[in-house]
Amino acid sequence: MFNVNNKNILITGATSGIGKESALALAKMGANITFIARNKVKAENLLNDINKISSGQNSFIIADLSSQKDIKAASENYINKNISLDILLNNAGLINFKRRETIDGLEETFALNHLAYFSLTNLLLDKIKESSSARIINVSSGAHQFVKRMNFDDIQSEKSYKPFQVYGYTKLANILFTKKLSSILKDKKISVNCLHPGVVGTSFGQNNSNNLNKVLSFIAKPFMRTSKKGAETSIYLCSSPNVSDISGEYFYNCRVTKTSKWARNEEDADKLWDISSKLTGIC
Repeated sequence: MFNVNNKNILITGATSGIGKESALALAKMGANITFIARNKVKAENLLNDINKISSGQNSFIIADLSSQKDIKAASENYINKNISLDILLNNAGLINFKRRETIDGLEETFALNHLAYFSLTNLLLDKIKESSSARIINVSSGAHQFVKRMNFDDIQSEKSYKPFQVYGYTKLANILFTKKLSSILKDKKISVNCLHPGVVGTSFGQNNSNNLNKVLSFIAKPFMRTSKKGAETSIYLCSSPNVSDISGEYFYNCRVTKTSKWARNEEDADKLWDISSKLTGIC
């Protein structure tokens, strides 16, 4: 039976919100936690919190996951630790209320929410394959239903930038990536699943200080989940023996849930994979 105790877990976006709650809960279960963070002070604080409740081998890697160079360096850093990678939890994400570009000239929301998942996972795939029973979990969102199908004609939102629509595309991309990768790995002992954490009241999107963000946060706050509640499905997919034989699915409240029909479009999943490969130079 699957047991997370002494498993090596790598988490992105772990210094706040559901990522932090996931890291702490999994550490309590006996897992060895490595997390990738951009801010060193926040990383040190989280590591201290983890070490207070865990005697495992815990550590962090500093990287900006909107940068392909940093993603490659982070993957090399992990590989050089010479430890297994049993569970990868891709959790980092953001929503921008105006269009921004990364150091690579990529639209930032797409770069962090999707391409970081794509790049980091593929760069670590050989390491993941060494595990006797590995899991890849991608945090998506019900926001994928904000949009119909991927807008391949404007994949980087250069012609039009509507914040919630752009965010929705990236969350749709997470599901398409999950299903495509699950298909590729169907003969391996690696499951690939994704999830909707619910609408969580975290610091997510705090880098947007405009009035729209403040108004939306005020209106939505009474309906938001706590970070602890929002992390439940991530923790479940990382640790539960009940999902050992499930792959390529989308979960909400720890149960397989139906996606939009566009998230099940195999042609779009193939096309997105090819575009992601060209943009990142990976695969």
